[in-house]
Amino acid sequence: MNENTADNKSTSSINKPRPRLQKSPTGIQGLDEITGGGFPTGRPTLLCGGAGCGKTLLAMEFLVHGATEFNEPGVFMAFEETTKDLIQNVASLGFDLVDLIADKKILLDFVYIERSEIEETGEYDLEGLFIRLGYAIDSIGAKRVVLDTIESLFAGLPNPLILRAELRRLFHWLKEKGVTAIITGERGDETLTRQGLEEYVSDCVIMLDNRVTLQDSTRRLRIVKYRGSMHGTNEYPFLIGKNGFSILPITSLGLQHSISCERISTGIPRLDTMLDNKGFFRGSTILVFGTAGTGKSSLAAQFAEAACLRGERVLYFSFEESPAQIMRNMRSIGIDLQSCVESGLLKFHANRPTFSGLETHLATMHREINEFKPQIVITDPLSSLHIEGKSAEVKAVLMRLVDFLKTNQITGFFTSLATSSAGLPELFSTQDITSLIDTCLIVRSVESGGERNRILSILKSRGMAHSSQVREFILTKHGIELCDVYVGSEGVLTGSARVAQEAKKVAGALLHQQTTEYKQRELANKRSILDAKIATLEAEFAMQKAEGEKIIAQEIAQVEQLNLDRLRMETVREADSDIVQNTLTGD
Repeated sequence: MNENTADNKSTSSINKPRPRLQKSPTGIQGLDEITGGGFPTGRPTLLCGGAGCGKTLLAMEFLVHGATEFNEPGVFMAFEETTKDLIQNVASLGFDLVDLIADKKILLDFVYIERSEIEETGEYDLEGLFIRLGYAIDSIGAKRVVLDTIESLFAGLPNPLILRAELRRLFHWLKEKGVTAIITGERGDETLTRQGLEEYVSDCVIMLDNRVTLQDSTRRLRIVKYRGSMHGTNEYPFLIGKNGFSILPITSLGLQHSISCERISTGIPRLDTMLDNKGFFRGSTILVFGTAGTGKSSLAAQFAEAACLRGERVLYFSFEESPAQIMRNMRSIGIDLQSCVESGLLKFHANRPTFSGLETHLATMHREINEFKPQIVITDPLSSLHIEGKSAEVKAVLMRLVDFLKTNQITGFFTSLATSSAGLPELFSTQDITSLIDTCLIVRSVESGGERNRILSILKSRGMAHSSQVREFILTKHGIELCDVYVGSEGVLTGSARVAQEAKKVAGALLHQQTTEYKQRELANKRSILDAKIATLEAEFAMQKAEGEKIIAQEIAQVEQLNLDRLRMETVREADSDIVQNTLTGD
């Protein structure tokens, strides 16, 4: 009995919902996801990092979203930038602080602190700051507070004991006020901040970093600690764009994304035929790789145009050519991307790969995809992102991009430059990314008969039957066409050899047709001759038949006449009357 009671208590304690830490959402794309809902409500959060990493902008965006989306007014107390400078600096992100201040949604307060005055003052405390900040909070009913930056408060203090005591007092005071606070701080040499204490008294510590690797700058964010809450522990790249912060979670959402059985055309009918007569799966990933000049971008453009003609939205990331150049080049083979752009269904985003680091490129792609909401994303070429010594990073970036596209049921079309004539990119030799791809197409340039021609084959296509043939394709004035397959002693015939084989086939078919027609005419002539002979024989037979019947009739009449003459003679000779009578009557 006691054991059952204990078991029931244990089960009820397990099933009992656990209390969750109350959080204030930031409204910043990606940040709420990795923090599990936002910053801790009513507790201080330390935001630390070096110069230019975005501390002030992130803190300001936290206040703006709180005021505009969650009805939580906020106070921004600055110690370095004036109110006028703050308003101008964040206006580029689309934040209208003037109206928010007028509506008492946000209060800006610039506190001027002169370091020489701090040095001259005797004992230093923050009582004046508490009074000033308390008044600002009460005047608008603030729920959120930002102090930017904390170093300005304690710069020049010679006594570390007073500094530590006042820091603890500041964080305790903020908790007592029940406001969700962000305190920004400059990163120290060996500690997260210059004082090295804030990270211990803060409930949440977030570090921002602006890192330069091989001349590529990438901003990253990491949650150092978060008391009472699960959180992401990786470094997350983020962007500061025209709409503010956007943070890209580095971790995958898992392999639980939904799939689609819908098929979409490649834009090339014969290629659709090679892919089980239906084309690609929607939401799948396609990779086209080959050497330079093999038509990779042309295949991508044909696919993009076909999607736009179906009324689908296409986002085209180009790392080597400008949009104008792509549209001009594709126009020469009958692919009209200009009208697709004008209709709003096709959008280009073109940047050199050296414009930013890999993480920034990935974050940019996420942002553009979220804003444009395409059904198809094209990356041309993926190999441009590869920098010597960064194969593993490229694979990691592609893996996260593929996960993002699959999660949102977006079809991804990638091209990649191969460095070998076999068509396999050097990038894949050490860090094979083809395992992440659903459909792989190889395009190659082959030389035969003094000319180069393009051929295409399907390396793999998951979930469907597909052709194993190697097909030549040509770029015509009305798009890409796959040619008929002709196999010679050295493999698939291409170019002039294929044309010669086609001419030979046409000549053979013509000869066969002519021979057949001759045989048919010969048989018809023989039939006519035979019919004529049959008609002649039938006529001769009819004549002979008539002559024979005439002779037979004459002979019968002659016999009958002889019989009559004999009877008359017997009558004259007075023969027996009964015999004569019977003869005359025929009895």
